[in-house]
Amino acid sequence: QLQLVESGGGSVQSGGSLRLSCAATGYTISRYCMGWFRQAPGKEREGVATINSGGGTSYADSVKGRFTISRDNAKNTLYLQMNSLKPEDTAMYYCAADRWMTSAQALNNADAMDYWGKGTLVTISS
Repeated sequence: QLQLVESGGGSVQSGGSLRLSCAATGYTISRYCMGWFRQAPGKEREGVATINSGGGTSYADSVKGRFTISRDNAKNTLYLQMNSLKPEDTAMYYCAADRWMTSAQALNNADAMDYWGKGTLVTISS
């Protein structure tokens, strides 16, 4: 069983940066498509950024140019570097993994992801 634990959330002002981490245990993530998803209060969960086993990435239009997803398979860890943060980025951020989807498929199919972390809260103040 793959277990995922997010960290790095917090409260920052608009324009600031945060780096989220997702530490995986149980299985190696090298063969998994990994992704970050978020859910703001009163809104549906949405894909933020995904990365497949080959390193291909996909991003939501709202975060392109500001967020960067990366993975360190040796550390079994997924990252999300978030720059130029905006109040509308405020949400609970979740790490997820799937064995078979591409990054593009995963970005728009959160419900199909196999494994999920419990989330880390990101709050951006104006």
